Amino acid sequence: MDNLKQLRAQRQIAHWLLSGVGMIIIQVLIGGITRLTESGLSITEWKPITGSLPPLNELAWQLEFDKYKITDQFKYVHQGFTLSEFKFIFFWEWFHRIWARLMGLVFLFGFFYFLAAKKFNNNMIRPMVILFLFGGVQGYIGWFMVKSGLVPEKYFVGHVELTTHFIAALGLLCYTLWFALSLLIKEEQKIFHPKLKNFLVLIFILLFFQLIYGGFMAGTRAAIVAPTWPDINGSMAPAAMFELLPFTKNFFANPIAIQFIHRVIAYLLVILISIWWYKSKLVIGNKIFSRGSFALILLVLLQVILGILTVLFATYPSGLLFLGVSHQFIAMLLLITIVFLTFVVRRKRLSNI
Repeated sequence: MDNLKQLRAQRQIAHWLLSGVGMIIIQVLIGGITRLTESGLSITEWKPITGSLPPLNELAWQLEFDKYKITDQFKYVHQGFTLSEFKFIFFWEWFHRIWARLMGLVFLFGFFYFLAAKKFNNNMIRPMVILFLFGGVQGYIGWFMVKSGLVPEKYFVGHVELTTHFIAALGLLCYTLWFALSLLIKEEQKIFHPKLKNFLVLIFILLFFQLIYGGFMAGTRAAIVAPTWPDINGSMAPAAMFELLPFTKNFFANPIAIQFIHRVIAYLLVILISIWWYKSKLVIGNKIFSRGSFALILLVLLQVILGILTVLFATYPSGLLFLGVSHQFIAMLLLITIVFLTFVVRRKRLSNI
């Protein structure tokens, strides 16, 4: 009976964690909309408590608008903005922040509920503490990112800061998902296959760098610089990739080089995942593994198509908004699938199996 109660408690905690995963996905997507609508610098202060409410009257709105007018983004990019247009970009940045606060409350209230109900075992406390610390650090990184754009001669947030914020959010997503899987997936549902596991780790590492360059693509607006495919502004390997000095700077700050690298990694991922999927078909008798494997090949192909369309429609704001956010969403699903498969596939057999 005690084992049954423990299993029920684990499932409840896992579902709570998975709801957090869903909220993180939504938060990243809201962040994508915030970036694509150039809304990120519309709120120039960080007020964790009082900032939860938007301006409640026209005077308050005008005060916020006046603060935004001081930024170089307003002076040189949005100098023609009306108060109504400012309210639109303000909404997305406010929504992004308020969703983060709501997410924190969901985790906090859930934690105290399960703690009071004595549903946690001793092995869960440490991961929970790490989860909260991770969430707090992510909030600080978000404000640090915004501050990077509120300086003279900066019209947008820094692409390195943006990427750090993005990767940290995905790290929180992966950690929360892994924690939930450890409570849901039974040992008999896992498979022993060291070669497939090693291959998955290689794919995961490559995807990690791809996500970094995806952040660089967004932050440097690299798609707009070269909205062509399969070539990059008429060349498969444009000379402009190497125009910055020192040479290493091209890998982090040259939009053409960033797009080239992002494309090359995408092609490598398609090849490696296709090989992995072919090899995984030899494993039979495990439904969740087979479904995960099929989802992986399907998602990577869809992601490549969305990536191509995002580049081709980069100069069309409405098209870029839809395609860019969709591209980001599928990237997260791809990451989730790889994390799931990495959890399910083991390198070693348990001694009692």
